[in-house]
Amino acid sequence: MGVTEWLGRCPLVAILRGVRPDEVEAVAAALVASGIVIVEVPLNSPDPIASVRRLAARFGERALIGAGTVRRREEVAAVAEAGGRLLVTPHAAPELVREAKARGMVTMPGFLTPAEAFALIDAGTDALKLFPAEAGGPATLRALRAVLPPEVPLLPVGGVDAQSLPAWRAAGAAGYGCGSSLYRPGDAPETVAAKARALVAALAA
Repeated sequence: MGVTEWLGRCPLVAILRGVRPDEVEAVAAALVASGIVIVEVPLNSPDPIASVRRLAARFGERALIGAGTVRRREEVAAVAEAGGRLLVTPHAAPELVREAKARGMVTMPGFLTPAEAFALIDAGTDALKLFPAEAGGPATLRALRAVLPPEVPLLPVGGVDAQSLPAWRAAGAAGYGCGSSLYRPGDAPETVAAKARALVAALAA
């Protein structure tokens, strides 16, 4: 299944920064039950590869599981070997996109400028993550959408919540990366489920 199909099922990307392996399955179960099927474990979380491995084993058939804050080739390999199928970077790294695509992964690298975006597109990326999105707001995404290929999904990440989501959608966002608006370290699964329902409701509004 390609990125368009995953985003079509639900355009929210859950960023579980700080999650621990012993809690990640319960948190992800709450997300999947709420309809969110793209889950990212940032590599600056505790033992993130163990979390990716657990999620891939349990939810790999129902959700797109992977890692974010990926900065090195060896990290791409570790995520893939753990069963992760999604690569997210905080920066424009065409070489990581090529490495991930060679491993059959879905890529959502970070970018901030048109030059970075086109370099990533030329490397074969599936989607682009506008980060930090709050630096320019929806107006920046709208301007970028006017020049970037329409078939490449743009996802704002940073400051996206239920209140700001409609403005991002109007600006042309194809998906939304949600961190603290979905999960903060220590959140119980019930708390995550409530946040997820609020964001899913905002999508339907």
